Amino acid sequence: MSEEQEKTERGDLFSKPVRAGKRTYFFDVKSTKGNDYYLTITESKKRFGQDGKFFYEKHKIFLYKEDFEKFVEGLNEAVNHIKENAPVTESSGGSDVSFDDL
Repeated sequence: MSEEQEKTERGDLFSKPVRAGKRTYFFDVKSTKGNDYYLTITESKKRFGQDGKFFYEKHKIFLYKEDFEKFVEGLNEAVNHIKENAPVTESSGGSDVSFDDL
């Protein structure tokens, strides 16, 4: 069985990685055993342990199709608010923004 067939059998249908500075976001379309589709959004950051070895810290959101419209609406509203109201700073380019201090 090919790797692509194995992914399909596991429910992995589509994957789109988006590299953004020090982070990578993965948008993965999967299916349940009942052939219902859903989306996982994963943020992956490279971190270094105390032993000096690196590992990837991951945070994942599961988004089901009945919530897509509300999720996109909320995301667009939040992004538009930032675009319209955020002060202009030197780091407004976006890739150097650190969320670690939040």
